[in-house]
Amino acid sequence: MPYDFDLFVIGGGSAGVRCGRIAAGHGARVAVAEERFWGGTCVNVGCVPKKIMVNAAEYGGWAQEAAAFGWDMTVAGHDWAKLAAARDAEVTRLSGIYGKLLAGAGVTSFDARATFVDPHTIDVGGKRVTAERIVIAVGGTPTRLPIPGAELGLISDDLFTLQALPKRAIVIGGGYIAVEFACILRGLGAEVDLIYRAPLPLRGFDEDVRAAAAEALAAQGIRLNPDVAPTRIAKVGDHLMVSKSDNFMREADAVFFCTGREPNTAGLGLDKAGLDVRPGTGIPVDDEHRTAVPHIYAIGDVIDRVNLTPMATAVGHALADTLFGKNPRKASYENVPTAVFMSPPIATVGLTEAEAAARGPVDVYVTRFTPMRHTISKREGRRTLMKLVVCQSTQKILGAHMLGEDSAEIMQGIGIAVGMGATKQDFDRTIGIHPTAAEEFVTLRTRTRVAGVQAAAQ
Repeated sequence: MPYDFDLFVIGGGSAGVRCGRIAAGHGARVAVAEERFWGGTCVNVGCVPKKIMVNAAEYGGWAQEAAAFGWDMTVAGHDWAKLAAARDAEVTRLSGIYGKLLAGAGVTSFDARATFVDPHTIDVGGKRVTAERIVIAVGGTPTRLPIPGAELGLISDDLFTLQALPKRAIVIGGGYIAVEFACILRGLGAEVDLIYRAPLPLRGFDEDVRAAAAEALAAQGIRLNPDVAPTRIAKVGDHLMVSKSDNFMREADAVFFCTGREPNTAGLGLDKAGLDVRPGTGIPVDDEHRTAVPHIYAIGDVIDRVNLTPMATAVGHALADTLFGKNPRKASYENVPTAVFMSPPIATVGLTEAEAAARGPVDVYVTRFTPMRHTISKREGRRTLMKLVVCQSTQKILGAHMLGEDSAEIMQGIGIAVGMGATKQDFDRTIGIHPTAAEEFVTLRTRTRVAGVQAAAQ
């Protein structure tokens, strides 16, 4: 029997919109359904509004630094409502662009929830449609810890609907969302506690970067609570009380759970599609992003692989080209640059020292310095760290890591070099731009240490 659509995409975020738009451009009959907001998490309650608030949080420090450079400035406080209005206007503008992109490509859009009826049939807002191929791109959702009083805490989405800055905030978690939120709230004037179970924040990042991040967080007045976990949240009068596993308690006006995200698979009816997926886990896919049902695909954060917007977009584009563009290809999950927009930011590409050393001996180059601006400002906690991890046998750059101002902007270019297989000698013969922090990546000459199996033998 003929299908209503060649492709039906469930989810109107970065992955789903790109996949649907490109597929339609190749001539496919495409529909995309989105039940909440076009653009998904990134545009509405993630990357975009977060980065706007990160920028806002930096201005107070910059204004205070200005005196060292001869400027006479007075910081009279922050207008939360004005920031929120500007942020929300930009989010609305960008979200609208996603809908226009689909309409311009001839895609049928459904502002409704989509669920499976059977492997080829979708119920979308009470209407049943069929599709030859289906792509699941519903993203992820924030989680709370299973502790008493968890319902009193906020999730990451809630930062963008707060009517006022809490005077005292507790952020639970040690991942990139947690440290970013802690820096935003602190930069805008709140007292902040960061509670996390590990000795250092940012599990999965390079150890030198993690240590430097903890130092930078503490320097800006964020109270670090490492090696502990929250055990209970209680309402006491007009504030909240968080009990911790170290038998101490912290008082706050708002508590944020930044304790991870899980694939947003609940209620999709995956079992009716023939997919056996445990709640809260990623949908298993093969290298072509096929699920266990060959005509059903899954992309983006719902597969819980590399949960980054540009990665999801790239995979969506590649899948559309493969299915409808007569151009089979894959988006590589290796050497994906990423950033943590804390203060100062972190950016990285490739392997950590530990990951690289597990594969063989590596040369490690590390430098820490105070950037020129802060030799004048004297601001605490603004030191820069740069690190290169180099394969000892081939001299290829396996990983590059940086904590410091403009790190994300710098790492985008470094990512090209690492992806192309650049060697340490390629970096060495590149002329630096002076005076910049970035030039340090091409002037690292003294090896800090050797790591890996041969280093252990020595």
